[in-house]
Amino acid sequence: MGNWVVNHWFSVLFLATWLGLNVFLFVHAFLSFEKANKYYYTREILGSALAWARASARCLNFNSMLILLPVCRNLLSFLRGTCSFCRRTLRKQLDHNLTFHKLVAYMICLHTAIHIIAHLFNFEHYSKSRQATDGSLASVLSTLPQREKGEESWLNPISSPNTTVEYVTFTSIAGLTGVIITIALVLMVTSAMEFIRRSYFEVFWYTHHIFIIYFIGLGIHGIGGIVRGQTEESLNASHPHRCAESFKRWDDHDSHCKHPQFEGLPAESWKWILAPGVLYIFERILRFYRSQQKVVITKVVMHPSKVLELQMNKRGFSMEVGQYIFVNCPSISYLEWHPFTLTSAPEEDFSIHIRAAGDWTENLIRAFEQQQSPIPRIEVDGPFGTVSEDVFQYEVAVLVGAGIGVTPFASILKSIWYKFRQADHNLKTQTIYFYWICRETGAFAWFNDLLASLEREMEELGKVDFLNYRLFLTGWDSNIAGHAALNFDQATDILTGLKQKTSFGRPMWDNEFSTIANAHPRSVVGVFLCGPQALTKSLSKRCHQYSSLDPRKVQFYFNKENF
Repeated sequence: MGNWVVNHWFSVLFLATWLGLNVFLFVHAFLSFEKANKYYYTREILGSALAWARASARCLNFNSMLILLPVCRNLLSFLRGTCSFCRRTLRKQLDHNLTFHKLVAYMICLHTAIHIIAHLFNFEHYSKSRQATDGSLASVLSTLPQREKGEESWLNPISSPNTTVEYVTFTSIAGLTGVIITIALVLMVTSAMEFIRRSYFEVFWYTHHIFIIYFIGLGIHGIGGIVRGQTEESLNASHPHRCAESFKRWDDHDSHCKHPQFEGLPAESWKWILAPGVLYIFERILRFYRSQQKVVITKVVMHPSKVLELQMNKRGFSMEVGQYIFVNCPSISYLEWHPFTLTSAPEEDFSIHIRAAGDWTENLIRAFEQQQSPIPRIEVDGPFGTVSEDVFQYEVAVLVGAGIGVTPFASILKSIWYKFRQADHNLKTQTIYFYWICRETGAFAWFNDLLASLEREMEELGKVDFLNYRLFLTGWDSNIAGHAALNFDQATDILTGLKQKTSFGRPMWDNEFSTIANAHPRSVVGVFLCGPQALTKSLSKRCHQYSSLDPRKVQFYFNKENF
């Protein structure tokens, strides 16, 4: 329980810091615009809606600055590498990059809504003040001349009683870019919903790249200076505390108070997004450079259940276990890049397994099935780091793969095979528990040969207890179960041909964790999962439940693949 508490509170501290900065920026900006003398006359027309609009804009800029950082894959891989000797708790925060990306996006949506609502009130106040004929201070301020002594001195952007809010919205830089930014944000957020992202990945992929329009619009949004404040020179000459009440005498020659002069607020958004924007541009340049390096496909294998295996090599390509790459096939789409976990060991040519799960993957598999000559060209970007890189830093490792989620662990198991073959004495890991959960029997054929080789290798080296693996079949009928029961006494499993018999149903995780905790009472156990969200919650709960309060005793560290 101890490590879970540390990880949990470290994550809470990070989120609390981020939320605290949002609150500080909002309150600071709100009070600045609500109290500053510079905006006294602006508040006379707009009221508190001015402060709400500007405070939300400040937080929008802050979060727009952060939104790209969690998806800079090269930056994250660099941080993971430089942090290889950091505490697990610090490195583990990098694995929440997509979660943080989503939280920042939600915060942007929240402040966008506040900003839009506040400006709707602002435009309503501008319109009413411009149409007012009651001689109030707000109406006088709204009728100030557009230019005076060669300088723009207006305060109300609605220059005529006949000018509509819609006209100002679509003819001003701030209004037009605001509409464009909002539409872009709505499209990006809705297309990123879980259902659309999983079922229509291409829609998500293309729509998400509207972020370019979002950032360009955000950068120029404030150029028009539609929100204005009193100039410093005018403030010194005609301070509102001294002159606001005598606004009817501003035109008198003997009056010490003259018409106030106003200036637009300087654009700020570009200052917030410039640095992360440049960083992201370099990130994309690096990705493009690597993707242009030639990839040679050395072997193509079609596995059961419509799974394609591609074995490849590329000059200068270097990987670690559990990493992933992005793959593009120009003959299918020039723009689409899809992530795939590497299933190879660092000691061999790199490989991936691709399951049909959408239009792009189905088209790719079909292209290789047709054995075209020449075979389709593949471009590769990566590799990029994941949590599975840390697997050999644990004394005991628990690997849980669901369906095609087995791929990162195939890389780990292959690397173990090589390490034993090469008598690697630096291997810290003493025991590995491997659980593979599949819906259909054909899926087990993907890595049958690997598991059979590991069985033989462990027996020859007298390390039978090093690898404990269990295969679970969740999609089965009475015929399969009956056939397996009749042949249970055979030396090998009737379904897989392996010595380890296939279990029907799902693992009893309480029994599994209890057994591991009892077998390794003083070990640090790394639990690695590549699977669905329901399994994530279940295993995370067990890691918390079965970790000892005593830090000297068994501790379970939960790690989830995210890419």
